[in-house]
Amino acid sequence: MALSYKARRRWSLVLLLVWLPIYCIVAVTVMNAIPRLPMLVELLIYIVLGVAWALPFKFVFKGVGKEDPDQK
Repeated sequence: MALSYKARRRWSLVLLLVWLPIYCIVAVTVMNAIPRLPMLVELLIYIVLGVAWALPFKFVFKGVGKEDPDQK
């Protein structure tokens, strides 16, 4: 099922305003729970976690910043 442009815009706002802060809190909590790692390893993990949150939602964000194709 394909989402309309308006639905994708709304879902992108929900993801950015609700899901992203929750994800950040969980990621930092998990990182604090594991034993201390070398700084470069921690940096690499944070980079991977910083990109990984958006990959499942790529279809929602695709084309949201462009003009509404239905208004032409």
